[in-house]
Amino acid sequence: MIRVIAIDDEPLALRQLEMYIGKVPFLELVAACSSAARAKPYLEKADALFLDINMPDLSGMDFIKSLPNPPAVIFTTAYSEYAVEGFRVNAVDYLLKPFSFKEFEASCGKLRKHLEMQAALSAQTTEPTLHFKADYRTVNVEVRKIVYVEGWREYIKIHLADTEAPVIVLYSLKHLIEQLPDGQFMRIHRSYIIALGHIAVASRTSVRLDNGATLPVGEIYRPAFGEYLRKCR
Repeated sequence: MIRVIAIDDEPLALRQLEMYIGKVPFLELVAACSSAARAKPYLEKADALFLDINMPDLSGMDFIKSLPNPPAVIFTTAYSEYAVEGFRVNAVDYLLKPFSFKEFEASCGKLRKHLEMQAALSAQTTEPTLHFKADYRTVNVEVRKIVYVEGWREYIKIHLADTEAPVIVLYSLKHLIEQLPDGQFMRIHRSYIIALGHIAVASRTSVRLDNGATLPVGEIYRPAFGEYLRKCR
Protein backbone atom coordinates (compact mmCIF):
# COMPACT_ATOMS: atom_id res chain seq x y z
CA MET A 1 0.00 0.00 0.00
CA ILE A 2 1.08 3.56 -0.72
CA ARG A 3 0.30 5.82 2.23
CA VAL A 4 -0.80 9.29 1.11
CA ILE A 5 -1.84 12.66 2.51
CA ALA A 6 -4.36 14.91 0.71
CA ILE A 7 -3.85 18.65 1.23
CA ASP A 8 -6.24 21.28 -0.14
CA ASP A 9 -7.78 24.38 1.44
CA GLU A 10 -11.00 24.01 -0.59
CA PRO A 11 -13.42 21.66 1.26
CA LEU A 12 -15.06 20.33 -1.92
CA ALA A 13 -11.71 19.70 -3.61
CA LEU A 14 -10.42 17.94 -0.49
CA ARG A 15 -13.52 15.78 -0.33
CA GLN A 16 -13.08 14.83 -3.99
CA LEU A 17 -9.50 13.79 -3.32
CA GLU A 18 -10.65 11.63 -0.41
CA MET A 19 -13.24 9.94 -2.61
CA TYR A 20 -10.79 9.35 -5.45
CA ILE A 21 -8.14 7.96 -3.10
CA GLY A 22 -10.71 5.57 -1.64
CA LYS A 23 -11.33 4.15 -5.12
CA VAL A 24 -7.68 3.25 -5.80
CA PRO A 25 -6.89 -0.17 -4.24
CA PHE A 26 -3.20 0.46 -3.61
CA LEU A 27 -3.65 3.83 -1.86
CA GLU A 28 -4.16 4.30 1.88
CA LEU A 29 -5.28 7.74 3.10
CA VAL A 30 -3.23 8.77 6.14
CA ALA A 31 -4.81 12.22 6.55
CA ALA A 32 -6.88 14.83 4.70
CA CYS A 33 -5.73 18.33 5.65
CA SER A 34 -6.93 21.84 4.83
CA SER A 35 -3.45 23.36 5.08
CA ALA A 36 0.19 22.38 4.81
CA ALA A 37 0.74 23.22 8.47
CA ARG A 38 -1.91 20.71 9.55
CA ALA A 39 -0.25 18.01 7.45
CA LYS A 40 3.16 18.28 9.14
CA PRO A 41 2.42 15.85 12.04
CA TYR A 42 1.53 13.13 9.52
CA LEU A 43 4.51 13.44 7.17
CA GLU A 44 6.52 10.66 8.78
CA LYS A 45 3.72 8.20 8.02
CA ALA A 46 3.32 9.15 4.35
CA ASP A 47 4.92 7.92 1.14
CA ALA A 48 3.35 10.62 -1.02
CA LEU A 49 1.31 13.85 -1.04
CA PHE A 50 -1.55 15.06 -3.19
CA LEU A 51 -0.85 18.75 -2.71
CA ASP A 52 -2.70 21.90 -3.78
CA ILE A 53 -0.37 24.75 -4.72
CA ASN A 54 -2.39 27.93 -4.29
CA MET A 55 -3.18 27.97 -0.54
CA PRO A 56 -3.17 30.82 1.99
CA ASP A 57 -0.39 31.23 4.60
CA LEU A 58 1.92 28.61 3.03
CA SER A 59 1.64 27.59 -0.62
CA GLY A 60 2.06 23.96 -1.57
CA MET A 61 5.16 24.84 -3.59
CA ASP A 62 6.83 26.67 -0.67
CA PHE A 63 5.85 23.82 1.64
CA ILE A 64 7.49 21.12 -0.45
CA LYS A 65 10.62 23.26 -0.91
CA SER A 66 10.90 23.67 2.86
CA LEU A 67 11.20 19.92 3.48
CA PRO A 68 14.76 18.53 3.45
CA ASN A 69 13.56 15.07 2.37
CA PRO A 70 10.05 15.48 1.00
CA PRO A 71 7.78 12.55 0.12
CA ALA A 72 6.80 11.99 -3.49
CA VAL A 73 4.32 14.65 -4.56
CA ILE A 74 1.52 15.04 -7.09
CA PHE A 75 0.45 18.68 -7.35
CA THR A 76 -3.23 19.53 -7.77
CA THR A 77 -4.10 23.09 -8.82
CA ALA A 78 -6.35 25.20 -11.01
CA TYR A 79 -3.42 27.23 -12.30
CA SER A 80 -1.46 25.80 -15.22
CA GLU A 81 1.37 28.33 -14.89
CA TYR A 82 2.74 26.36 -11.92
CA ALA A 83 3.41 23.25 -14.01
CA VAL A 84 7.03 24.02 -14.93
CA GLU A 85 7.91 24.97 -11.36
CA GLY A 86 6.24 21.79 -10.15
CA PHE A 87 8.49 19.58 -12.23
CA ARG A 88 11.53 21.56 -11.07
CA VAL A 89 10.94 20.18 -7.59
CA ASN A 90 10.72 16.64 -9.00
CA ALA A 91 6.95 16.30 -8.77
CA VAL A 92 5.72 12.90 -9.93
CA ASP A 93 2.80 14.51 -11.74
CA TYR A 94 0.66 17.62 -12.04
CA LEU A 95 -3.15 17.46 -12.05
CA LEU A 96 -4.96 20.50 -13.40
CA LYS A 97 -8.34 21.12 -11.75
CA PRO A 98 -10.99 20.08 -12.47
CA PHE A 99 -9.64 16.59 -13.15
CA SER A 100 -11.54 13.36 -13.65
CA PHE A 101 -11.07 10.11 -11.78
CA LYS A 102 -9.51 8.64 -14.93
CA GLU A 103 -6.85 11.38 -14.89
CA PHE A 104 -6.34 10.88 -11.15
CA GLU A 105 -5.98 7.12 -11.62
CA ALA A 106 -3.35 7.65 -14.33
CA SER A 107 -1.35 9.87 -11.95
CA CYS A 108 -1.57 7.18 -9.29
CA GLY A 109 -0.09 4.71 -11.76
CA LYS A 110 2.86 7.07 -12.30
CA LEU A 111 3.24 7.38 -8.54
CA ARG A 112 3.36 3.62 -8.06
CA LYS A 113 5.99 3.21 -10.80
CA HIS A 114 8.04 6.05 -9.29
CA LEU A 115 8.05 4.50 -5.82
CA GLU A 116 8.77 1.02 -7.18
CA MET A 117 11.76 2.40 -9.07
CA GLN A 118 13.04 4.11 -5.92
CA ALA A 119 12.67 0.87 -3.96
CA ALA A 120 14.51 -1.08 -6.67
CA LEU A 121 17.39 1.39 -6.65
CA SER A 122 17.62 1.14 -2.86
CA ALA A 123 17.73 -2.66 -3.07
CA GLN A 124 20.72 -2.49 -5.40
CA THR A 125 22.96 -0.83 -2.82
CA THR A 126 25.95 -2.88 -1.62
CA GLU A 127 24.86 -2.76 2.01
CA PRO A 128 21.10 -3.23 2.62
CA THR A 129 19.80 -0.05 4.22
CA LEU A 130 16.44 0.83 5.74
CA HIS A 131 15.10 4.35 5.34
CA PHE A 132 12.88 5.95 7.97
CA LYS A 133 11.31 9.39 8.18
CA ALA A 134 11.93 11.22 11.46
CA ASP A 135 11.63 14.93 12.30
CA TYR A 136 11.04 15.79 8.63
CA ARG A 137 14.29 14.09 7.58
CA THR A 138 15.33 10.63 6.45
CA VAL A 139 17.20 8.34 8.85
CA ASN A 140 19.23 5.58 7.17
CA VAL A 141 19.98 2.39 9.10
CA GLU A 142 22.36 -0.28 7.80
CA VAL A 143 20.76 -3.69 8.32
CA ARG A 144 24.07 -5.36 9.20
CA LYS A 145 24.45 -3.08 12.24
CA ILE A 146 21.10 -3.98 13.83
CA VAL A 147 21.42 -6.05 17.03
CA TYR A 148 17.78 -5.93 18.08
CA VAL A 149 14.68 -3.79 17.73
CA GLU A 150 12.34 -2.91 20.55
CA GLY A 151 8.71 -1.90 20.18
CA TRP A 152 7.94 1.22 22.21
CA ARG A 153 4.34 2.49 22.02
CA GLU A 154 3.89 3.71 18.40
CA TYR A 155 7.65 3.86 17.92
CA ILE A 156 10.51 1.41 17.59
CA LYS A 157 13.97 1.60 19.14
CA ILE A 158 16.67 0.22 16.83
CA HIS A 159 19.70 -0.90 18.82
CA LEU A 160 22.86 -0.88 16.69
CA ALA A 161 26.20 -2.61 17.15
CA ASP A 162 28.28 0.56 16.87
CA THR A 163 26.05 3.10 18.64
CA GLU A 164 25.12 3.25 22.31
CA ALA A 165 21.93 5.28 21.90
CA PRO A 166 19.15 3.56 19.89
CA VAL A 167 17.60 5.07 16.78
CA ILE A 168 13.97 5.93 17.59
CA VAL A 169 11.48 6.24 14.72
CA LEU A 170 7.73 6.14 14.25
CA TYR A 171 7.20 2.66 12.85
CA SER A 172 5.85 -0.77 13.81
CA LEU A 173 7.57 -4.10 14.41
CA LYS A 174 5.04 -5.76 12.13
CA HIS A 175 6.05 -3.65 9.14
CA LEU A 176 9.73 -3.84 9.99
CA ILE A 177 9.97 -7.64 10.12
CA GLU A 178 8.51 -7.75 6.60
CA GLN A 179 11.42 -5.63 5.32
CA LEU A 180 14.27 -7.40 7.08
CA PRO A 181 16.18 -10.18 5.25
CA ASP A 182 14.73 -13.68 5.69
CA GLY A 183 16.80 -15.97 7.87
CA GLN A 184 18.74 -13.14 9.54
CA PHE A 185 16.12 -11.77 11.93
CA MET A 186 13.36 -13.25 14.07
CA ARG A 187 10.57 -11.83 16.16
CA ILE A 188 10.82 -13.46 19.59
CA HIS A 189 8.33 -11.34 21.52
CA ARG A 190 5.55 -8.88 20.78
CA SER A 191 8.09 -6.19 21.72
CA TYR A 192 11.33 -7.57 20.25
CA ILE A 193 12.98 -8.52 16.97
CA ILE A 194 16.53 -9.87 17.19
CA ALA A 195 19.38 -10.31 14.73
CA LEU A 196 20.12 -14.03 14.87
CA GLY A 197 23.79 -13.45 14.18
CA HIS A 198 24.13 -11.49 17.45
CA ILE A 199 22.89 -14.27 19.76
CA ALA A 200 25.45 -15.06 22.48
CA VAL A 201 23.41 -17.45 24.66
CA ALA A 202 19.87 -18.69 24.08
CA SER A 203 17.24 -20.91 25.61
CA ARG A 204 13.65 -21.52 24.68
CA THR A 205 12.51 -18.71 27.03
CA SER A 206 15.26 -16.07 26.84
CA VAL A 207 18.11 -14.73 24.73
CA ARG A 208 21.31 -12.92 25.63
CA LEU A 209 22.78 -10.94 22.77
CA ASP A 210 26.43 -10.10 22.24
CA ASN A 211 25.86 -6.49 23.32
CA GLY A 212 24.82 -7.74 26.78
CA ALA A 213 21.06 -7.31 26.38
CA THR A 214 18.93 -10.16 27.77
CA LEU A 215 15.46 -10.45 26.25
CA PRO A 216 12.49 -12.73 26.95
CA VAL A 217 11.01 -15.05 24.35
CA GLY A 218 7.23 -14.62 24.27
CA GLU A 219 5.12 -17.72 24.73
CA ILE A 220 3.54 -17.62 21.27
CA TYR A 221 6.99 -17.22 19.67
CA ARG A 222 8.65 -20.10 21.56
CA PRO A 223 7.76 -22.92 19.14
CA ALA A 224 9.34 -21.14 16.14
CA PHE A 225 12.36 -20.00 18.14
CA GLY A 226 12.79 -23.45 19.66
CA GLU A 227 12.76 -24.97 16.17
CA TYR A 228 15.43 -22.48 15.10
CA LEU A 229 17.63 -23.46 18.07
CA ARG A 230 17.13 -27.16 17.33
CA LYS A 231 18.33 -26.68 13.74
CA CYS A 232 21.40 -24.79 14.95
CA ARG A 233 22.60 -27.68 17.16
